[in-house]
Amino acid sequence: MSPETTGLAPDADPPGRDLTTHPAVAAVLEALAVQHVRPELRQLPGAVRTAKAAAEALGISPAEIANSLVFAATRADATVEPLLVLASGGHRVDTAKVAGLAEYVAVEQADPDFVRRHTGMAIGGVAPVGHPRRLRTIVDVTLGRYARVWAAAGHSHTVFATTYDELIRVTAGQPMDVA
Repeated sequence: MSPETTGLAPDADPPGRDLTTHPAVAAVLEALAVQHVRPELRQLPGAVRTAKAAAEALGISPAEIANSLVFAATRADATVEPLLVLASGGHRVDTAKVAGLAEYVAVEQADPDFVRRHTGMAIGGVAPVGHPRRLRTIVDVTLGRYARVWAAAGHSHTVFATTYDELIRVTAGQPMDVA
């Protein structure tokens, strides 16, 4: 199977490499430490770029994955800003619904350059925290159904365990039904 069909990307990092020193992972861990969070961090043997692949690697359902999705959100004055949506991996984000509820004219999928510019991370490893500056964040209320959820930790090989309430607290996120 190709990486596209499995959701797994070829290993870009040597097996066993300690990714806690990777700049994006270190930024995530530092941002969490400031919030008094010492997360359970897991380094996966292969890159996981989809909720399905992450769930398979962790032995959980895709709904228990907190996908960090960055959108280009357009305000009424035509300015565009990044919007981070932490969505359950069990469903798709309804961008028209989110735009209306969050008071944007439009919410559109961001391209990889926009994502990296605003988060400092590549798609597939975008974490809820650790960005160059705080992003407006919406947290999918569906994640509240689970005692523990998993989020990317700044690199496509790393994830950390958290809770719905903790995600809201550490991101100053707004709970919302995004599907």
